[in-house]
Amino acid sequence: MTTDTGVAADTAEARAPEETGSGGVLGKSYRALSVGIVSVVLLIAFEATAVGTAMPVAARELDGVSLYAFAFSGYFTTSLFGMVLSGQWADRRGPLGPLAAGIGLFAAGLLLSGTAVGMWVFILGRAVQGLGGGLVIVSLYVIVSRAYPERLRAPIMAAFAASWVVPSVVGPLVSGTVTEHLGWRWVFVGIPVLVAAPLALALPQIRRRASGPVAPDAAAAPFDRRRIRLALGISLGAGLLQYAGQDLKWISLFPAAVGGAVLVPAVLGLLPRGTYRAARGLPSVVLLRGIAAGSFIAAESFVPLMLVSERGLSPTLAGLSLAVGGATWALGSFVQSRPGTEPHRQRLMVVGMVLVGAAIAAAPSVLFDAVPVWIVGVAWGFGCFGMGIVIGSTSVLLLQLSPPQDAGTNSAALQISDGLSNVLLLAAGGAAFAALGGGMVGGAAHGAGDVSGSHPGAFAAVFLPMAVVALVGAWVATRLRERD
Repeated sequence: MTTDTGVAADTAEARAPEETGSGGVLGKSYRALSVGIVSVVLLIAFEATAVGTAMPVAARELDGVSLYAFAFSGYFTTSLFGMVLSGQWADRRGPLGPLAAGIGLFAAGLLLSGTAVGMWVFILGRAVQGLGGGLVIVSLYVIVSRAYPERLRAPIMAAFAASWVVPSVVGPLVSGTVTEHLGWRWVFVGIPVLVAAPLALALPQIRRRASGPVAPDAAAAPFDRRRIRLALGISLGAGLLQYAGQDLKWISLFPAAVGGAVLVPAVLGLLPRGTYRAARGLPSVVLLRGIAAGSFIAAESFVPLMLVSERGLSPTLAGLSLAVGGATWALGSFVQSRPGTEPHRQRLMVVGMVLVGAAIAAAPSVLFDAVPVWIVGVAWGFGCFGMGIVIGSTSVLLLQLSPPQDAGTNSAALQISDGLSNVLLLAAGGAAFAALGGGMVGGAAHGAGDVSGSHPGAFAAVFLPMAVVALVGAWVATRLRERD
């Protein structure tokens, strides 16, 4: 990881005045680009909220509840390789190529999952979708780094978060209604229709403002084959660990050992030196992103299934229980984007991680019938507020600490930490869930819980350890800046 702070002439700050403009992200100079890339995030957000609502029904109808965690971790596993590839591609050729390819793969994966006749084919579709998602997310970070001056990066990150608000409210309602009346498959095959509009809107502006290499000689440089091999290693290792965690047989120790042996050196080679020990500065920023995202997503993935199977909610109501989180996530991201919060950013992030840990710990309280189910929605609202602060702030700090020529590589490291922790913590949570009988959870045709298959302890074994992980993140958040 280079520490050279020289700034290439083709950065957003070095462009002509008419290019940078004096307005905000929706000023004349940036309006089309901002609307285009935020629309891409809007698509991703709608997919995440809609698919999460339909997932319990899909898993049950495909006889794959025991493989439920794979449907999420399969996405994250392949996205790890996509992130490294996208970082290399964007640094050498510009972000346009990986963005377009990623959106295409994202749509193809949705179609494959939506037409699957078995759970493993469904998971394969999620894996293809994950590869596309990994390409997209890193290329978006590179676009922000290269097309926007530093003063506009926090606001555009806040706009990314705000784009989750409408999908968080509308997504579960639409997805639940479609799932109950037309079938879960329409949720998957219908989303790719939304791909064309944001792609057509964003690409011309990206080509104008952020295409091509950041340095004249970068285009001629070959891809770093070592990093590509490490990326394959990290995806393979994570996949083997996930498989071993779900199989729960003595023979599974072999793939677990192989996965660990492949994964550890790959992680050490792809993340900033000192990440594993929370070294101050960039390593802790990268580590915190993983802790926050992994603990929260691993817990959130089981919320709809818990509400459907343990409290008898319909898929629509189970999805809507998380809807308020979209608004509070955007609010948290907006708070961290205000210029006045910059001196207090680290303290805000500590508070954010405490809120995340508390929300995760509170969620399984609904396993007791006396606790109203709306408690989950309230708790998740506070947790999402904390996540909005933390995720937005780690993105801003990452770009502050990255010279332009390393924006793709460092953005890939941030997203690898995010995706890898999702895979590993989902593997751990999925293993605990399956070991305590969670794979036997069933339901009626339209999502009502099957009380005879109830295993509340399996859900508690997912949520409570994730709350502890989130609280560890509160300590890491105290180490994001170098000592004066």
